[in-house]
Amino acid sequence: MIQTVVKRDGRIVGFNEQKIMAAIRKAMMTTEKGEDERLLNVITDHIAQRGQTQMTVEAIQDLVEMELMKSSRKDVAQKYIAYRNQRSIARKAKTRDIFLDIVNVKSNDITRENANMNADTPAGMMMKFASESTKPFVDDYLLSDEVREAVKGNYLHIHDKDYYPTKSLTCVQHPLDNILNCGFIAGHGASRPAKRIETASVLACISMECAQNEMHGGQAIPAFDFYLAPFVRLSYIEELKYLEDLNGEDYSALYDEPLMDYLKQPLDGLTGIDRVRQHAINKTVGRVHQSMEAFIHNMNTIHSRGGNQVVFSSINYGTDTSAEGRCIMREILLSTYEGVGSGETAIFPIQIWKKKRGVNYLPEDRNFDLYQLACKVTARRFFPNFLNLDASFNQTDEWHADDPKRYLHEVATMGCRTRVFENRFGPKTSIGRGNLSFTTLNIVKMAIECMKIESKEERIGQFFAKLDNMLEIAARQLDERFQFQKSALAKQFPLLMKSLWLGGDKLAPDSTIEPVINQGTLGIGFIGLAECLVALVGKHHGESEEAQQLGLKIVTYMRDRINDFCERYHHNYSVLATPAEGLAGRFTKRDRKEFGRIPGVTDRDYYTNSNHVPVYYKCSARHKAEVEAPYHNLTRGGHIFYVEIDGDATHNPAVIMGVVDMMDRLDMGYGSVNHNRNRCMDCGYENAQADLKVCPKCGSTNIDKLQRITGYLVGTTDRWNSGKLAELNDRVTHIDDGEQRLF
Repeated sequence: MIQTVVKRDGRIVGFNEQKIMAAIRKAMMTTEKGEDERLLNVITDHIAQRGQTQMTVEAIQDLVEMELMKSSRKDVAQKYIAYRNQRSIARKAKTRDIFLDIVNVKSNDITRENANMNADTPAGMMMKFASESTKPFVDDYLLSDEVREAVKGNYLHIHDKDYYPTKSLTCVQHPLDNILNCGFIAGHGASRPAKRIETASVLACISMECAQNEMHGGQAIPAFDFYLAPFVRLSYIEELKYLEDLNGEDYSALYDEPLMDYLKQPLDGLTGIDRVRQHAINKTVGRVHQSMEAFIHNMNTIHSRGGNQVVFSSINYGTDTSAEGRCIMREILLSTYEGVGSGETAIFPIQIWKKKRGVNYLPEDRNFDLYQLACKVTARRFFPNFLNLDASFNQTDEWHADDPKRYLHEVATMGCRTRVFENRFGPKTSIGRGNLSFTTLNIVKMAIECMKIESKEERIGQFFAKLDNMLEIAARQLDERFQFQKSALAKQFPLLMKSLWLGGDKLAPDSTIEPVINQGTLGIGFIGLAECLVALVGKHHGESEEAQQLGLKIVTYMRDRINDFCERYHHNYSVLATPAEGLAGRFTKRDRKEFGRIPGVTDRDYYTNSNHVPVYYKCSARHKAEVEAPYHNLTRGGHIFYVEIDGDATHNPAVIMGVVDMMDRLDMGYGSVNHNRNRCMDCGYENAQADLKVCPKCGSTNIDKLQRITGYLVGTTDRWNSGKLAELNDRVTHIDDGEQRLF
C-alpha cells in the first residue's frame, strides 16, 4: 500500500489518492465515452493497494498508464499519455522561443524584467537562461495544484520564482558589527577585524557583496552611522600616533578625549596641543571622506552576480549623535552630493535617512544640521529617502535616547520598501532579519470578475469572497515554500548563517536552517488597488471618498486575515505594498487579453503599484499624502510614499523638508521625492529638463536620464519593460517648479 510519495523536488508527502482520480477523470472527460466512475475507482484502488510503501511521482504515473492500458478504456490511456507528452512539448517550445529572444538580444519584457540587470551581456544572458529554465521546473514540480492554477489564472504571482529551488531567502539587514569586530571567511580567504575606517568601509562592501550571492533579494545595513563610528575614532588615534612619531611627543591624553565634532579647520593661529588635535581631525576627516567615496564607488561598480548586477544595496543612518557617527553621515552625504566617477549620480546604495524627533528633526536637535544636508543632497541626487521613526507603528518602548545601542530598537528598511520589525519569535528589531519570500495578488482581476453584478453590495461581497479564497491560497503557498526553504543546510549559506542571520551562528554546518528562519517574514502583497476600486465602484481612491473607504476596508481585511494566518501557520506573515516592476505590465496584459479594454482598469499598459494614487492623476502633494497615509500602518511588510516634483530641485531643499513634514503630520512610514535629472555623458552638463535630447553645452546626444523605477534608480530607461515605460510617460507632478506650496 502506498503511504508516502517522493515529489520531484525530493520532499516526502503523504499519499493522496484523490490526485490520481483527478488526473484519470480529466483524461476520461476528453474522450467520447466520458467518465467511468467504476473504472476510475477500480484503478485508483488497485494502484493504492498494490503500490510500494513509498513511490515517486513518476512511478505512480507509470502505474496509471499501465493500468489504463490493461483496461477496456485504451482511449483514456492514450489521452493520459498524450497529456503528459503535450505538457513536456509545450514546455520545450516555450523555452525555445524565450531562449531565442535572449540569444538574439531582443528587447522585450522577458529580457527587461529587471532594470538593474544588463541581459545583453554574456553573464546577463546566462542569468536569463537559468531563470527561464528554472521557472517551468518550479511550476511543474514544486507548486501544489491549487497554487499552479492560481498562477496560471493570473490571480497570483510568486516573486523570485527562479530562485525557488535554491531554498534561498530574500533579504537581510546586516549586523555589520559582527563583520567589523570579528571578521569572516568568504571563499578561501579570511577577513580580519577592521582597525581603521578604510578597512571598515571595504568590509561593509564585501559583506553585502558576499551575502548577495547567497540570497535572491537585497542587502541592507540598518545602522551605517553607528557601525562605522568606532573606526573614525581609531583612525583619529592613528593620526595622533603618526604625529607622536613625527614630533617625539606623547599625545595619549587626546586618544579618548571627547570631541564635539570632526570638522576641517585651518591650522593658522593654532599652536601646541590645539594644533595637534586639529591636524589629526583634518587628516581623519579626509580619510573618512575617501572611505565613503570608495564605499559608494564599490557599490556601483563591483558586480556580485550574473548580468553585470551590482548589489541591490541599502544603508540606513541618521540617529547616531556622537561626533564620530556625525562624521560618517556628513561625509557619506557630501560624497553622494559630489557624485561618482566624473560626477554622475550614484545608483546604489539606496540611502535612507532615519528621521527622529529629539535627534535630528527639530532645529534644536543635535543632528538637525545633518538633516538639512540630507535634504540638500536628496534635492540633487534623489537619495536619501526618509524613514519616519516617529510614525506610531515604527516605535517601541525599548528605544531610549541615552542607550548607546538604541539602533537595535529602530526600524530599518531596504530596497524599494521592504520593512521587517515586528517579530513573534524573537526580539522586535530589524537587525539580523529579513523577508523569506513574498507573493502578490492580482486584486484587479478579482474585481473585474464581479463587475457585471448589478447590486453594488453583492458585487463588493463577491469580491471579498474571491479575495478571501486567494488569500488562503497565498498563505498556503508561502507556507509550502517555507517548508521547502527550512530544509536547507546552514553550510549552504556560509556567510548569512554564520555572521548575519539572527540565531544562525548557533547552527552546525550540517544542521538545517529550520530553527532560525521563522525570524523572517512572509509577505502577501497586492497590486492595482486603484484599478480594483474603479472596477468595483467606478472611481479610484484619489478621486472618491467612497472608493477610499472601500480601499481601506480591502487592505484592512487583508491585514486581519494575515494576522489569522500568523496564528494558524506560526509564521511572521505581513502585508506588503508590492513594488511591481515587471509585474506591473504582466498582470495587465493577460487581463486585457481576457476581458478587453476596460476604461480606468485595463486601458493602460500597467496596474498602479500597490495602494498608490495613480501616477496620471493630477492632484496636490497634500491630497496624495492624505489618501495614501492610512495604508502605511496596514502594510507593515513594506510601503513607500512618492511625490513627483517638476524642474530642478537642486536649489530648493525646502521642498524636500516640506514632504518630510507631511509624512510626520500624517503618520507615514517611508517616503521620497522624484524629480528629473539629466547628465551629458560627454561634457558632464546637468539639468532637470523634462525631455532633454541634445546637450545645450556641447551638442552631444549622449544623455543619461536618471529615473526611479520602483524604489531604486536606473541610469537609463533602455532597460525598462514596456509597462514601466508606459507608467513613466504617464507620471504627473504634484509640486510645480520653484514652488513650495505642498498644501
